[in-house]
Amino acid sequence: MTARQLDEQIVGRFPVGRRLRVLDVGMGRGAQALRLARAGHQVTGLERDAEMISAARAALAGEPEGIRERVRVVEGDGRDTGVHFLPGSFDVVLCHGVLMHVAEPDPLVAGLARMLAPDGLLSLLVRNGDAPAMRAGLRGDWAGALAAFDTPRPADDSDAGARADRLADLTATLAGLGAPLHTWYGVRVFTDTAVDGAHVAHGLGCPDDLTTLLAVEERAGRTDPYRGVASLLHLCGVRG
Repeated sequence: MTARQLDEQIVGRFPVGRRLRVLDVGMGRGAQALRLARAGHQVTGLERDAEMISAARAALAGEPEGIRERVRVVEGDGRDTGVHFLPGSFDVVLCHGVLMHVAEPDPLVAGLARMLAPDGLLSLLVRNGDAPAMRAGLRGDWAGALAAFDTPRPADDSDAGARADRLADLTATLAGLGAPLHTWYGVRVFTDTAVDGAHVAHGLGCPDDLTTLLAVEERAGRTDPYRGVASLLHLCGVRG
């Protein structure tokens, strides 16, 4: 779902056929980086976990030479982008699933914003700080729901130690960094217990059910009030 949303923003912002310079901070196993490289973009993946880097390089090795040439893997921490790259070096900067593991996100987001060229796109995927109380309440965990109103951490063990961010706080942060929020989406509005497509498909009766589920998630992810209580938020800021 995040990939669909990202593609929508890229198509709406950049000329068709333009080869973009993309930075993927916390690239993990490289799924997003490879997808964008296959689309013709030049992608730099920044990752600090050695196991993830090995997995990303193994996946990259299985790609055709033309795609391999469009991907560069850099070992490093997302908080040190200024050490590796010059300001304004990228048209698109991705940081998906990283902020939730950083105690103080503002310096990281500031570094990401500095990497953007004018009119560049910043894509953040974060845990939604307004969702844990809803999730706990739907499970009948009233104590957990009450606690979740006042904590940036999830009210369950779904991601132990992870933080959550609230939309209003990140909106203010992005505005202060000169990359104000352009649009935002909810991710995993109804499918919070499904961690991947295989799990979703396993629980459904036929492919048509999965297609319908994805259509519901896509619609809910851009529609109020549903997107406001999604498990994750996908924020897209634009460098002024």
